[in-house]
Amino acid sequence: MNFDPKLFYRTAFWISFSGLIVFIDDFGFVHTHDTQTYLNHYYYFVLLIGIFSTGIRYFKNRQLVEHKAFVFDISTVLLTLLIFYYNFFSFSSSALHTLFENTYWVKFAVLFTFIREFSEIKLNYRRTFLNPAQLFIASFLLIIIIGSLLLILPKATHYGISYLDALFTSTSAVCVTGLTVVDTGSDFTLFGQTIIMLLIQAGGLGILTFASYFSYFFKGGTTYENQLVFSDMTSSRTLNEVFSTLKYIILITFGIELFSGLLIYTSLGSENFTSISDRIFFSTFHSISAFCNAGFSTLPQNLYEVDFKYNYYMQLIVIFTFVLGGLGFPIVVNLLKYLKYKIKTLFTFSTQKIIYKPWVLNLNSRITLVTTFSISIVAFILFYFLEYNNALIEHSGFGKIVTALFGATTPRTAGFNTIDTASLAFPTLMMIFLLMWIGASPQSTGGGIKTTTFTIATLNILSLAKGKSRIEIFRREISDVSVRRAFAIISLSFIVIGFGIMLISIFDKDKDLLSIAFECFSAYGTVGLSLGITSKLSSASKLVIIIIMFVGRISMLSLVTAVFKKIKHKNYSYPKEELTIN
Repeated sequence: MNFDPKLFYRTAFWISFSGLIVFIDDFGFVHTHDTQTYLNHYYYFVLLIGIFSTGIRYFKNRQLVEHKAFVFDISTVLLTLLIFYYNFFSFSSSALHTLFENTYWVKFAVLFTFIREFSEIKLNYRRTFLNPAQLFIASFLLIIIIGSLLLILPKATHYGISYLDALFTSTSAVCVTGLTVVDTGSDFTLFGQTIIMLLIQAGGLGILTFASYFSYFFKGGTTYENQLVFSDMTSSRTLNEVFSTLKYIILITFGIELFSGLLIYTSLGSENFTSISDRIFFSTFHSISAFCNAGFSTLPQNLYEVDFKYNYYMQLIVIFTFVLGGLGFPIVVNLLKYLKYKIKTLFTFSTQKIIYKPWVLNLNSRITLVTTFSISIVAFILFYFLEYNNALIEHSGFGKIVTALFGATTPRTAGFNTIDTASLAFPTLMMIFLLMWIGASPQSTGGGIKTTTFTIATLNILSLAKGKSRIEIFRREISDVSVRRAFAIISLSFIVIGFGIMLISIFDKDKDLLSIAFECFSAYGTVGLSLGITSKLSSASKLVIIIIMFVGRISMLSLVTAVFKKIKHKNYSYPKEELTIN
């Protein structure tokens, strides 16, 4: 009987998948001692199959040794063998024995085994079946449903929650919104909070980003069809840039989150935590939540807690983190290239006059940075003076400046709060409405209509006022397609928000219009700020907010694009006529 490696690989994948199910069952349900023993033994079986699968893969194809994945595979195999050795063959009482005998190492090794086997599956995204917009939407729907099922597991909460509340929380986490109907810190266990944190990460980056890059990393290549699909999703100019862009996205995300987490850790006092592990988890959770602009916190009153609302150092770190996350991955990558270019020119000594200056900072980056900076400065000044003797009265000097800066930047999809939002003055709330509607930048972790859309609309008004027939900025002309897309996004946003306000006012007649409108704008902008009515909404209103959060994250234009079939351009054009506008 001949050995069929393909059949073994498929078998190894399904065994690793069963290991993942056991992993979830282990953390989600309470088991007896005997059952737990059986589960632990099954973990070892999965790891053993994973080692054999990796070994056969390299034995059958020696060229795989040249790939970058070889170092990762060797490291994981050695780690797995150490786990086996210290659990079955070593009887010493050394520190290494204590470390590797911990069952958590075994469980997470099983998780990595599944990721490794899953990456070997041939993922072919066919445009004839799903276009990029449909694929993008389907991935978010899938992760939301999986997240909701995980959050209703017995060990995910202390007292149990309804499926609707689990679905709401999962949608809010995946859509990086931050609106909550139950308290994240007190109602969810550490396991439940970890699920929420992972959902935030998956929603901020997109599950397809992870799946596609790891598949490419382990295989060392991909199909032409996959490259076409992901070039659309990542807005890459050439096919060669697709997976380098994905790599930059992942490295930048984890790099900033790690750096931010370390800074948050240093800003915290040990008196607020029972152990170092709690302090590390708090730092990690808030770092991921901040960069992904989710606004989730494990604190009952978010960052408005007594021990944290005066921690201005931590607030500055959080501001820095969510502003970077809100800029968008292409902008951050372009900024890094620009800084690299400036450093290079600064340390390059030449007597020759520089004749050509390359356009390193592209138009998208220039518009995004100028718009973000301008909006933030104006909002900061207004917030500072409008709330000086109101929300900022409990702070003094430097504290007022930091709190005002936080209050001015967080409505643009971040969702954290260091003040009581319900106590803000009416003019401030109106400003926050505008900030939530504008949102973050394109291809970022935030929502809203996006800064570039707002800029194009503003420039179009100025262009019409000056009698110009085109929009020009930074010696560039904005294309008609961009203008049409911008005004389509603006129109669709008002339709979604308007319908949401109307429906909630029907389902919850006891709620005032200001609170309902604030909730809908917050949901569409994936902000997470509220005037305190989220948990008091009826089931029907919660479903409305769930839909608005989802639409706000994927954008209504993407949803419309996914629904309607593309029509080919015809070789004719009708006579043009102008309509009476005003």
